[in-house]
Amino acid sequence: MRYDLTDLKLFVAVADAGNLSRGAQRCHLAASSASHRIARLEAAFSVAFLHREARGVRLTRAGEVMLDGARQTLARLEQMHADLAPHASGARGHVSVWANTNATNVFLPDDLAEFLRGEPQLRVTFKEAGSPDIVKAVAAGEAQIGVVAGDVSTGELHVQAYRHDRLVLVVPPGDALGRRARVRFGEVVDAPFVTLHAGTGVHTFIMGKAAELGRHLDVRIQVHSFEAVLGMVSAGVGYGLVPHSTVQRALRPQRVVMLALEDDWARRDLRLCVRDPAALPDPARRLLDHLARHTRGAGSTSA
Repeated sequence: MRYDLTDLKLFVAVADAGNLSRGAQRCHLAASSASHRIARLEAAFSVAFLHREARGVRLTRAGEVMLDGARQTLARLEQMHADLAPHASGARGHVSVWANTNATNVFLPDDLAEFLRGEPQLRVTFKEAGSPDIVKAVAAGEAQIGVVAGDVSTGELHVQAYRHDRLVLVVPPGDALGRRARVRFGEVVDAPFVTLHAGTGVHTFIMGKAAELGRHLDVRIQVHSFEAVLGMVSAGVGYGLVPHSTVQRALRPQRVVMLALEDDWARRDLRLCVRDPAALPDPARRLLDHLARHTRGAGSTSA
């Protein structure tokens, strides 16, 4: 297939502009050259990506697929450049970390910042994922350090306690449940909820717990952060299940009422997992030790 990265960048620019000439200008190309490149790109796949119209262009269905693929390809290229930049700038070490939603949103920002202040030439590659996927990534060597929640099976990995936390129910001020201190999930599973977006570990976990009760959770709205969940609940949109630490560490005060969940699964302690601490490169070992020091009264095990 005869096309290159310039063709992909041009195609994205034209699609975003809805106009061939404006897209060409954004890529510093002549309109005639841009037209030739787009035609060559379509020929490479034997399909039309654009409907040419009097006032511009619009994507065909194949063009929509191409646009999504081109964006992903260019994003991955940028990530590759970002991953290689520390090597070019003389960085002394690199650590790959995968963590669940709770750790990513609440604990790791401060803990990683504290660590990196003393390691100015170290770089960290970070990814948020669900706990089962994190375990797989660490076992496969894709991640050096994983942070998982709950009782997810960690197989042969070495596991250390990291942080203690648990899920709590938050309800709007004035809600009838607000007069209680504790509740079971089964009592509220049919109520409308505010959750994180599908695909996050917490969303998958909560939906699974509803399914175990033979229910399909009524998700009224999905948002990108626990802070946004608290804001929506405060406004009366629905109930929310969030880590207790989130309520304590909210960036701004939220008017919500917090109830303890009596369900055993509400305890969502965070754990660090690695394949073999002794085999970790020095930078990863230093980060592991740093994170483990934040444990509050918990020991370490090999699961």
